[in-house]
Amino acid sequence: MVLSKYFQQFFHSSKSSGVLLIVCVIVSLIIANTSPAEAFQNLLDSKIGTEVFHLDYSVSVWINDGLMAIFFLLVGLEIKRELLEGELSDIRKASLPIFAAVGGMVIPALIYVAFNHNTGYKNGWAIPMATDIAFSLAIISLLGKSVPNSLKIFLSALAIVDDLGAIIVIALFYTDSIDWISLGICGGITALLIILNRIGITKILFYIIPGLFLWYFMHHSGIHATIAGVILAFTIPTNVSTTEISPLEKLEQKLHIPVSFLIMPVFALANTNITFQSGIFSHFISPLSLGIIFGLFAGKVLGINLFSFLAIKLKWGKMPALSAWKEMIGVGFLAGIGFTMSIFVSLLAFPNETAIQNLSKISILFASVLSGLTGYLILKMKKN
Repeated sequence: MVLSKYFQQFFHSSKSSGVLLIVCVIVSLIIANTSPAEAFQNLLDSKIGTEVFHLDYSVSVWINDGLMAIFFLLVGLEIKRELLEGELSDIRKASLPIFAAVGGMVIPALIYVAFNHNTGYKNGWAIPMATDIAFSLAIISLLGKSVPNSLKIFLSALAIVDDLGAIIVIALFYTDSIDWISLGICGGITALLIILNRIGITKILFYIIPGLFLWYFMHHSGIHATIAGVILAFTIPTNVSTTEISPLEKLEQKLHIPVSFLIMPVFALANTNITFQSGIFSHFISPLSLGIIFGLFAGKVLGINLFSFLAIKLKWGKMPALSAWKEMIGVGFLAGIGFTMSIFVSLLAFPNETAIQNLSKISILFASVLSGLTGYLILKMKKN
């Protein structure tokens, strides 16, 4: 099975950025546990911007709400393209990764809830639902040609659908209060963007400028500002031509390098700064940690393979070409690498609760490493 040119670009950029992310995680952990820790935290807490338009935010807020909106813009572009003209455009090809992604979100969330329904941590139920695209594809790329292209496409499509699920969850469940006037303005800007699309405006600048205002009012509406990136993405024009590059494809190509090699590494540096205090690992027996670890490590592989099995048995989907259930289990473990998105959700679930955030991060890190190693070893054994 041949990878489409878009999946090749997506796969290779994710593979390379995954290696860089690993380096940034290590650097961030070193900083957090050595003498520069306080200075680094002060940098993240320092405010930049202007009070005139209520845009005086800390560096960490600009990273998590601003830069990550660009990350979600790219994710939205990828989702739209794949839905219209790529691997998700044919329901027969898209059905299995869609079912697998749903199972990979539902089962981990249920496992987390089972551990935490009577605790103060219940708001973190979405933490183990996420799959980190860059890390998971970086790991599977290390196995080279021994892994069928069909499995790489399956994992990529699954991760894209997973991201769409995470976007919906953030929009619906991690919004505390809504400023309806700001939200109404967002609706007006969205309508304007749709009109620009419908009347055939193809210059990207005419979408980016309203998109900035959309981000501003979305941020002030109470709904997480990163959703503005997804809304903007779905209004960018595309076409079905194989000879002429569309505005969507142009923007996607321009964003891949800065998102993969700047925005995601900066996010990792800013949000993996976990201080390993004495006795921190003893907290692994807490419901929060157990819910995250079992959700990612066990829930992902169980949900993905259970829902895939049902879809195949009911003839709603087909097993990826040249693949067997052993490889599917390996891929299921790789999907348990939550990292970027899981950490992002944990910040939304437990705002201003540094101790809980730290415990969530170390649990996510542990579960992601365990899942990645297990998935790699399973697929490696198949290679040999």
